[in-house]
Amino acid sequence: VTRCPAGQAEVEMAELYVKPGNKERGWNDPPQFSYGLQTQAGGPRRSLLTKRVAAPQDGSPRVPASETSPGPPPMGPPPPSSKAPRSPPVGSGPASGVEPTSFPVESEAVMEDVLRPLEQALEDCRGHTRKQVCDDISRRLALLQEQWAGGKLSIPVKKRMALLVQELSSHRWDAADDIHRSLMVDHVTEVSQWMVGVKRLIAEKRSLFSEEAANEEKSAATAEKNHTIPGFQQAP
Repeated sequence: VTRCPAGQAEVEMAELYVKPGNKERGWNDPPQFSYGLQTQAGGPRRSLLTKRVAAPQDGSPRVPASETSPGPPPMGPPPPSSKAPRSPPVGSGPASGVEPTSFPVESEAVMEDVLRPLEQALEDCRGHTRKQVCDDISRRLALLQEQWAGGKLSIPVKKRMALLVQELSSHRWDAADDIHRSLMVDHVTEVSQWMVGVKRLIAEKRSLFSEEAANEEKSAATAEKNHTIPGFQQAP
């Protein structure tokens, strides 16, 4: 479907508020808001109606300042303005029928840039994770590649997967897991077959990273302790 440049911004904003992944809604069903808006700070603020205007001390009713000090009555018709309105010069105003400036085309995420870090994370987990788990993750990633190459994934799903991979590579596990949840809520019909493997890969990579960090800290503490003990000699 070809979008006109002027309506592209409206379509993008609509995707922020209504879930595009649910195709079973009826024409009279209320809109379903996206996961990102559901996780933001509570609903609309309510105006406080408990404030009262303080009564005057002397008990006399308040009168607006404009009524208490009226100006002098107008004497005769107002003088004519010396500056007559000028007609706008030709070509200065926006002409009707001129199309607005087109928006930049959306840059679509590249499949290799998403799959390569996921496959590398899976290789890092081999040897530390059970073979059955690694094989299941590999099968799910193959489904992701097949659907991506077959054009079955929408642009919002591809963009969120690119962000998820960035967070995973930067060891920001909570952010990656939050993107995974948003995909499951907003685009469940597209990602349900392979997102389970991505979720398990995030958990296994996080566990491996924590284990390696703990071992490094333990080794550093042991080495520092051996150097600080007076008269300590290592066995030949």
